[in-house]
Amino acid sequence: MEALTVIRSMIPFVFLIQVWVLAADPYTDALLGLKSEIQDPSNSLSDWIAGSRQSSSFRIGACTWSGIYCTNNSSKLLRLDLSRKNLFGTISGKYIGAFSDLVDLNLSHNSFTGRLPQEIFNLTNLKILDISRNNFSDSFPKGIAAVHQLTVLDGFSNSFSGPLPSEIARLDSLQVLNLAGSYFDGPIPKEYGGFKSLEFLHLAGNSLGGQIPKELGNLQTVEHMEIGYNYYSGSVPPELGNMSNLQYLDIAQANLSGPVPDRLSNLSRLESLFLFRNQLSRSIPASLGSIKSLVNLDLSDNLLTGPIPTSFANLKNLRLLSLMYNYMDGPVPEGIAQLPLLDSLLIWNNFFSGPLPQNLGKNSRLKSVDVSTNNFTGSVPPGICAGGQLSKLMLFSNHFKDGLSALSNCSSLVRLRVEDNSFVDSFPLKFSLLSDIQYVDMSRNMFTGGIPGEISQAVNLQYFNVSSNPNLGGSVPPGIWSLPHLRNFSASSCNISGYLPLFGSCNSVSVIELGENRLSGVIPEHVSSCRDLERLDLAHNTLTGSIPTELANLPRLSNVDLSHNKLTGPMLSSFGNSSRLTLLNVSFNNISGSIPSEQIFLTMGPNAFIGNPLLCGAPLKPCLKIVPQVAGFRVGNRSSGKLAWALSLCSGIVLIMIIAAVFLHKRSQLQWKVVHFSGLPQFKAKDILRSLSYSKPTETEAPSSKLLRKAVLPTGITVAVRKIEWDEKQREVMLEHISRIGNARHRNLIRLLGFCGNNPGGYLLYDYLSNGNLTEKMRTNGGSRLGNWEAKYKVVDGIVRGLCYLHHDCHPPIPHGDLRADNIVFDEAMDPHLAEFGMKHPALMYGTVLPRTFNILNKGETDMGVEKEMSRDIFCLGELLLEVLTNGRLQNSGELLQSEAQESILREVYNENAGGCNDAEKEEIKLVLEVALLCTRSSQSDRPSMDDVLKLLSGNTRLFL
Repeated sequence: MEALTVIRSMIPFVFLIQVWVLAADPYTDALLGLKSEIQDPSNSLSDWIAGSRQSSSFRIGACTWSGIYCTNNSSKLLRLDLSRKNLFGTISGKYIGAFSDLVDLNLSHNSFTGRLPQEIFNLTNLKILDISRNNFSDSFPKGIAAVHQLTVLDGFSNSFSGPLPSEIARLDSLQVLNLAGSYFDGPIPKEYGGFKSLEFLHLAGNSLGGQIPKELGNLQTVEHMEIGYNYYSGSVPPELGNMSNLQYLDIAQANLSGPVPDRLSNLSRLESLFLFRNQLSRSIPASLGSIKSLVNLDLSDNLLTGPIPTSFANLKNLRLLSLMYNYMDGPVPEGIAQLPLLDSLLIWNNFFSGPLPQNLGKNSRLKSVDVSTNNFTGSVPPGICAGGQLSKLMLFSNHFKDGLSALSNCSSLVRLRVEDNSFVDSFPLKFSLLSDIQYVDMSRNMFTGGIPGEISQAVNLQYFNVSSNPNLGGSVPPGIWSLPHLRNFSASSCNISGYLPLFGSCNSVSVIELGENRLSGVIPEHVSSCRDLERLDLAHNTLTGSIPTELANLPRLSNVDLSHNKLTGPMLSSFGNSSRLTLLNVSFNNISGSIPSEQIFLTMGPNAFIGNPLLCGAPLKPCLKIVPQVAGFRVGNRSSGKLAWALSLCSGIVLIMIIAAVFLHKRSQLQWKVVHFSGLPQFKAKDILRSLSYSKPTETEAPSSKLLRKAVLPTGITVAVRKIEWDEKQREVMLEHISRIGNARHRNLIRLLGFCGNNPGGYLLYDYLSNGNLTEKMRTNGGSRLGNWEAKYKVVDGIVRGLCYLHHDCHPPIPHGDLRADNIVFDEAMDPHLAEFGMKHPALMYGTVLPRTFNILNKGETDMGVEKEMSRDIFCLGELLLEVLTNGRLQNSGELLQSEAQESILREVYNENAGGCNDAEKEEIKLVLEVALLCTRSSQSDRPSMDDVLKLLSGNTRLFL
């Protein structure tokens, strides 16, 4: 009994002990408090619940939770790892400071926003702090010097702004400092030259300016330094040559000028030197040839002159030599061909001359060779494929004449570009040996012998172009359409004869160009199997028969040119059902009957139908109606007086009509009129004006579109409205320009439905798309509203196709003029539409005089102003692609991400997009990045056309440059 009494008396004390134990676990409470601040859509912290606490004394109850790592006895919390858990929200710092024993804090690869809590720096035992790949913003908080044991600070890819924190240099134990990929500005603090233990320094991709401090040369322990992709002034400090342990130096895309410092040759351990995309000038110092450890050397896209130093023959470890896009000249030294490890030689777009070293390829295993756009002559080195690994060979735009027979056993080739040379060989490729070949461009040469029939064995071929080889001859190989991956087949102006092969299997083909040949026979009806066909050019041949109905029913067909043949039969009305068709040219054939009345035929214009004497109807002359002969009418002497009287009467009537027309024209200048395009009902001007009087700004209005309004027309149609004005002298030109824009129809263009105006100006009525614009999608939750890579690629593809239509399928072309993320709007299916195209440079809203750019041109003409604006469009497209690739982080960044050699930058683009992406999608990401780099080249003449851009993206082929 007494024992029972004692036990009962101890119960309250046991309870108090339990309460004390639980209360003595502040870590668990702080973790639960931290969880309350975090948004966790993936439920990654589902096991962080109060009921999971342990109750034994001096033990932390949360040690079993995910991401929590404690000592063996669970008495101290040492690591908190919340990385890659799809978390977002703002961390206040109210709870984070409770983890006083923490050694490792990892918040990386999430979407945390707001200011980084200063309370983190109260964790004075921290050795590793990883906050990378989030969206922390504002200035970097003060106080980090208190974390005196810190060895790793990784803040890569956030949105920090303001100056770099200079007090970091007081951390004597710091080994890794990564503050790249934010918006830090101002100069690099001179104090950063005082680190005692630093081995890794990464400050690239910010907005840093000023001169690079020479004090960085004092960093004797640093092995890896990346400080490029900023906006410095001045030159590369020669003092960097004092960094005796440096192995990796990257100051690419940094606005640096002056020469490459000779003192860099003191970096005896240097393996990688990247100084591309600057304004470095003069010749390359020969002393760089003494850095025998050098593996990667990229000095591309600068203003360098002079020859390749012969001392480079000493770089026996060199794998990458990239000097492309400079002003260098002279021959390639023979010693380059002796480098045993060289696998990438990239020297395109210079002024090199003479023959290539004839031993090139014999002493190393070359993988990539690009010597295009130079003045090379002679032949292709016979052993260029001897290493058995050459996958990319770019020789285009030189003066090579022979030697391509060396490629007959080059079985590793994936990409081959030899266009625009003087090759006179018989067709050199043995496709039976080229099992991996994907891209072949041999256009603009003098090849002979025809396309070999064994091309059907190149099962991976995607792009094939032999156009403008006037002596090629032969016929179209019968098995060409059966290639499973073929997207583009171009063989225009090749003197090819014979019949078109049957389209038995052409599931992947999107482009067929066979214009200006000697093809005969009919267009095979089996073209219906080409379900992906988008462009068909068979112009200037001798084809006969009628246009097959199956052609008009292809779902993706957008561009058809059958002009200058001998086709007969009627004009197919089924073309009018196509939602994608933008160009149909059947001019100069023997087509008869009337042109169908569907609106799509009117948009083609008369040039698409002329040269068919028996064809009539809009947009050609009206079809004549048969008028019955009036009985008893004859022209003779007795009727001549009546005829003269009738002619006089008609003349008087015409004169009266002219006077009336002038009067009505003047009166009409004071009246409102409506021009209707496809999709707008036949409203009267008063109905539209009444609707506009109640219009309001659109919800998705771009910041610069202050004149864009939303209105509901009488039948309930919602439109976006823009007011325009012009000078009276511009009326006719402006109306014609508006008509061109109104007749431009493409699935990726916003439709101009109509125009309501009088002489001083009026209102443009557009489709109203309420699903927002690209800026909004990219700026929300780090681009999450754009979706996965598949959704982003859909956006990229739509933008490119819309712009390509404006440039190549409108006659004359229509430059967009204001291509930016604000002017890409989305419909309900998230299909992108180009808005505001053709509206900037006529200065429609300001009443200024129209520039020459927008003079009305004849078909086939291109004004120099239009060419310039089209090139500007392409540059803006490149910048826009970079924005999409980086979820809006890189704005107006045409100077960024310009080198394939900078693999770390490409990895960051992958990290922005490739969560869960497969290998094929990663290749697409890489492709889009490369196209963006091509589009943002500084020289207008070096940018691709939109047609080329579309071919590259449509073919899903990687352009190696």
